[in-house]
Amino acid sequence: MKCRLINVCDSLTNFTRKLNDIPLLLMRLILAYGFYGPAMMKWRNMKGIIDWFDSMGIPFPGLNAYLSATTEILGVVLLTLGIGVRLITVPLMIVMLVAIFSVHINNGFEAGANGFEIPLYYLIMLFTLFVYGPGKISVQYFLLRKHK
Repeated sequence: MKCRLINVCDSLTNFTRKLNDIPLLLMRLILAYGFYGPAMMKWRNMKGIIDWFDSMGIPFPGLNAYLSATTEILGVVLLTLGIGVRLITVPLMIVMLVAIFSVHINNGFEAGANGFEIPLYYLIMLFTLFVYGPGKISVQYFLLRKHK
C-alpha cells in the first residue's frame, strides 16, 4: 500500500511538472490586463492624476504621475509578451507599494472598501514572477532558446 501511494504521488508530480509554466503565463496576462485600465486612465487624464498625486502629498507629483503611467503601460506590454519580466516587476512592485500605502491602507484589507487586498495580490504575483521569471510560454524563452 505504501509503495502504491508513493507511485501515485510520483505520477502526480511528473504530470504537474508539465503544467509549471501555465500559472506563470496566467499571472502575466492577469497582471497585464489589471494594469491596462489604470495606465490608460492616467494617460487620458494626466493633469487630473498630477493634481490627485499632489493632493495626497506625493513628492514631485508630475514626475511620479508620468513614471507610474509609463511603468504601468510598459508593464502591460512586457508582461503580455513575456520579455524583461524580472526587470519590469521591480518598478511595478514599487507602484503597488506606493498605491497600498498612499491610497488603500487606511481603508483596511477588503477590496470592496477600496482596501489593499487587490494591490497586495498584484504585489504577490509580481514577486512570484520576479523569482520564477516569465516561464517557457513567453517570447523571452523562445528567443533565448533560439540563440542557444
